[in-house]
Amino acid sequence: MASLAAAQVQEVRSITRIERIGAHSHIRGLGLDDALEPRAVSQGMVGQKMARKAAGVVLQMIREGKIAGRAVLLAGQPGTGKTAIAMGLAQALGPDTPFTSMAGSEIYSLEMSKTEALTQAIRKSIGIRIKEESEIIEGEVVEVIVERAAGGGGARTGRLTLKTTDMETNYDMGTKMIDSLLKEKVQAGDVITIDKATGKINKLGRSFARARDYDATGQQARFVQCPEGELQKRKEVVHTVTLHEVDVINSRTHGFLALFSGDTGEIKSEVREQISGKLQEWREEGKAEMIPGVLFIDEAHMLDIECFSFLNRALESETAPVVMMATNRGITRIRGTDYRSPHGIPLDLLDRMIIVPTAPYTHQELREILNIRCEEEDCQMSADALTVLTRVATETSLRYAIQLITTASLVAKRRKAAEVSMEDVKKVYSLFLDEHRSEQFLKEYQDEFMFNDAAGDAPQLMEVTQ
Repeated sequence: MASLAAAQVQEVRSITRIERIGAHSHIRGLGLDDALEPRAVSQGMVGQKMARKAAGVVLQMIREGKIAGRAVLLAGQPGTGKTAIAMGLAQALGPDTPFTSMAGSEIYSLEMSKTEALTQAIRKSIGIRIKEESEIIEGEVVEVIVERAAGGGGARTGRLTLKTTDMETNYDMGTKMIDSLLKEKVQAGDVITIDKATGKINKLGRSFARARDYDATGQQARFVQCPEGELQKRKEVVHTVTLHEVDVINSRTHGFLALFSGDTGEIKSEVREQISGKLQEWREEGKAEMIPGVLFIDEAHMLDIECFSFLNRALESETAPVVMMATNRGITRIRGTDYRSPHGIPLDLLDRMIIVPTAPYTHQELREILNIRCEEEDCQMSADALTVLTRVATETSLRYAIQLITTASLVAKRRKAAEVSMEDVKKVYSLFLDEHRSEQFLKEYQDEFMFNDAAGDAPQLMEVTQ
């Protein structure tokens, strides 16, 4: 079960991802040095030194596996970089440590119960490092011969010649092995490995001895040494999967296909109990190691009292990740109750959390962030335009100023300019309203709008109805 699940999940992850410019695509890490001290500007992070240092301490504890089952709350005003810190933490953890991100409102739109959605998110955030010993054949391809029967009918047969620095051997190939070689485009001079159990072929690169076979090679060409010793070797293979991926594969006949579609549905508790029991056996035998990851819940105040109660219990279980939440609310109503609480989170859950506050950015920090975003969006902006945009960010909001970067760049391209000028920023500022000017516009023309509640009859507090 372990090798099958790991092999299938690795195939899913090998698909090339399409990268695009997002709100936090410029974040490369937390911007800390080796002593966990925050740099002024590093890895896309600017300011928030105390919050970043606190996140660095959490990062170190996650790496050492000492903080599983804990909860961290990022609390601060809108636009103070809470999600950016969480994304920086995800980048710093690397691909082997699971990081699951979700919004608090997501659980209400899924076709499953709220507790099932949270359970799946929690198990997505727990990794399993499975260690297996497998027999492989590793060598340099000397010759590949594929023979077809006369007239095109009948099964294909073939012969593969592999060598190391010490020996050379011929292997007869069947139809499946021939198809695998053709699929990987294996040719003489390639260094390959063949898993004897599964028959999977992995091309390591070209042999240095064949480096001069072609006058030119592509950027993807990789040259490796010819293997030494015996052709057949025993090799320890380490696979990293998440608990949820193992759950899905074992919950139904075609569970692997559900990883592509995302339609996993509700998973029975019996399946999870069997998997948890098997995992415990692997851990005792030294075959598997658990990796507590991070579950990040943005807009945590959108969760209701049922979700908070479930998280209280889930944090106390053995297989619990680090739960990191972010909220921009002050003292507000807990969803699903009539009680008010700091950040809209029950006091008993707040008592289990370590709270990391974020502070508003300074004028210089806003300028640096906007400069980084200009580089990320490949936008050349003059110093005067950047100064005006920084003033806009100070008087309105950072998010609004970032939105003006792309629009100002388009205006500059329309007039075939090499960089965005101050006039371009002023033009898009007049075209697109910020929150304050939009409010002023509504007050000025409120009588001409339908369903006008500005007279004072409507409630003033913004609450989410159930």
